[in-house]
Amino acid sequence: MKVIGIAGSVVGSKTRIAVEQILNNIKKQHAEIETELVNLSDYDLVFSDGRDYRDYSGDTKAVLEKIMSADAYIVGTPIFQASIPGALKNLFDLLPNEAFREKVVGIVATAGSAKHYLVPEHQLKPILSYMKAVIIPKYVFVEEKSYYQKEIADDDAIFRLNRLAEDLVHGFNVFSEIQKEKDSAFPF
Repeated sequence: MKVIGIAGSVVGSKTRIAVEQILNNIKKQHAEIETELVNLSDYDLVFSDGRDYRDYSGDTKAVLEKIMSADAYIVGTPIFQASIPGALKNLFDLLPNEAFREKVVGIVATAGSAKHYLVPEHQLKPILSYMKAVIIPKYVFVEEKSYYQKEIADDDAIFRLNRLAEDLVHGFNVFSEIQKEKDSAFPF
């Protein structure tokens, strides 16, 4: 199993820190699971122009190939102006419509205040659903006040992030078993 954590912004560090917390917990609890962080600020992605994802080159091609190779994802997004960042939406636009088909996705959102805690529910989940993801129902919302000197210092936030890590692994295992049963029930 391979889990990709996506830090969906080209600025700031809070979302990356939250995604890393989840990936580190997965590694600690499940040494057999491969994890990798895709921090959008580390790459120079072009704007989507409708091409097939295999026709891009450079960083864009490398990131898309990494993402397409994973079995499960943690999608991290900051909330800017009551919405997900354009960099994250661009990444979704670069991927094929069914990029997350039969793949399990967990969500973590970071924001300066609790006012925007429903943004993942109203904006991110519909996009991921359209792309055929199996979405972990409970996402984690982490406010700015949970951080102290580039670390998450709030025990409740850490607990919820670690729980999301376990939910993602459990969700993947359950979904894999369902797929095996479905495949064996209809061998034609």
